[in-house]
Amino acid sequence: MIFYFSGTGNSQWAAEQIAELTGDEARDITKPDQISDYQNERQIGLVFPIYAWGAPELVCSFAKTLGKTKAFTFAVCTCGSEAGYAMKKLSALCPLDSSYSLVMPNNYIIGADVDDPQTVQQKINAARQEIQRLSQEILQQKRVYRVKEGTFPTLKSSFVNFGFNRFARSTKPFSVENSCDGCGLCARNCPASTIIIKEGKPVWSDLCYQCLRCINECPKQAIQYGKATQNKGRYTFHQFK
Repeated sequence: MIFYFSGTGNSQWAAEQIAELTGDEARDITKPDQISDYQNERQIGLVFPIYAWGAPELVCSFAKTLGKTKAFTFAVCTCGSEAGYAMKKLSALCPLDSSYSLVMPNNYIIGADVDDPQTVQQKINAARQEIQRLSQEILQQKRVYRVKEGTFPTLKSSFVNFGFNRFARSTKPFSVENSCDGCGLCARNCPASTIIIKEGKPVWSDLCYQCLRCINECPKQAIQYGKATQNKGRYTFHQFK
């Protein structure tokens, strides 16, 4: 069984691809009805995006519930380029037999604009090949650590990640432009269930994973995060299926 968390679709696609190649099932950890008994599973996987060189808080909390198991456990993180020590920190919560990082198109438009279409396709094609490789290793239950940690991984996965979780996940900078038509897509699809539609416009409560699904999925591109996302493109994986 493969459990995944995904904001704009990168990790969901990776989880579903791996599940198809390994004969597993992909389950969304934000949907309690998809979490069933896994005690008798032969292998258990986690697939998720990297946020500031760390695993999302939701993923860490879920990993703690897995505890020790006789199953072969693996994790695959999707990232823009590098993962720091995210996988080693996750393995301290849930011992991993194998760990992988998978470069996928950029969706964190607070930091940088989206990749151009050619770069997006190149990254997806390369990821597809890597998924083929790692899926075979998982089937053979090989112990592999193929994670691009990058430079200064200790600094990034400790101090920078702490700062991100402590200060950068505020919902206060979210705003909506007049082009919003109140379709409610952001509220229906928010993994944190933090958005409600009030008087025809989205309103955010305090809890936010910073997945940016609401911003990237908005059909009117009406949602902004301060000035950081203005005049930038939007990205969701389904655009490139």
